[in-house]
Amino acid sequence: MEVWPLEIRIIKANDLKDVNLITKMDVYAVVSISGDQLNNPKHKTTVDKDAGATPSWNFSMQFTVDDAAVQDNRLTLKIKLLSNRKLGDKEIGVVYVQIKELFDNSVHREGGGDDEKATGNEEKFGSYSVRLSNGKSKGTLDLAYKFGEKYKVEPSPVPPPHTVETYGMKGAEAPPVMAYPSTFPASSSSYPPPADAYPPPPGGYPYTPPPGAYPPSHSGGYPPPPPAGYGYPPPGYGYGGGYQPPPPGYGYLPMQQPPEQPKKSGGGGMGMGLGAGLLGGLLIGDMISDF
Repeated sequence: MEVWPLEIRIIKANDLKDVNLITKMDVYAVVSISGDQLNNPKHKTTVDKDAGATPSWNFSMQFTVDDAAVQDNRLTLKIKLLSNRKLGDKEIGVVYVQIKELFDNSVHREGGGDDEKATGNEEKFGSYSVRLSNGKSKGTLDLAYKFGEKYKVEPSPVPPPHTVETYGMKGAEAPPVMAYPSTFPASSSSYPPPADAYPPPPGGYPYTPPPGAYPPSHSGGYPPPPPAGYGYPPPGYGYGGGYQPPPPGYGYLPMQQPPEQPKKSGGGGMGMGLGAGLLGGLLIGDMISDF
């Protein structure tokens, strides 16, 4: 690739549109190249304080342009003039200049092929119209430009994408490999997981189904448990099948009858008991005497 060094010097502007209402404008310029493939940075001039409509800078900057892009007229020099304000900068106007126009005015080619020479690489001057946002022209901008000696550069190599031949078609780009942490305990094989990798949940939690949850069967009671592997086991059924009573410590405590209180006995009850005993003794004595 053959490139040219380009020096631009922003000199001054005249008769600009005043975009401030009260104070004088503090004007600066931002210079860039559109259509550029060499990633030239933007350059900003100094701010001319209280310049108003006639700012002056005399500010130089350097660019590098591709010779093929210049000859094909693909590069444009863009100079944006702005007013520096505390409440936000405001654009005054823009100047557009084709780089090929600058090149043709300053560089002259002689010969051809390997014997070609570029002569007349001297600084040139030009004055260009400033265009407003509505497309009209207001004011002018004076600048100087100069091309240096042409030289060759090697384009930056672009690394090829990572490809594999076993994924889809040959040369297809490989998808990114996602690494996920293993949730299984360490074992001799990665799959299937060992039998104790996931302990079964405790079964037999006491539960009273709401009315109408299970339709009664012909013989009464609740229907048999559903087949294994379907949702959670119904209340009262363990993982091994059949009914299993809940383990102690779960559910509600069984209702217990309160202990009986001893009956209170008064003096009258003791007297009646003594009288009945004497009467029984007399009757037994009479029966013995008859024999």
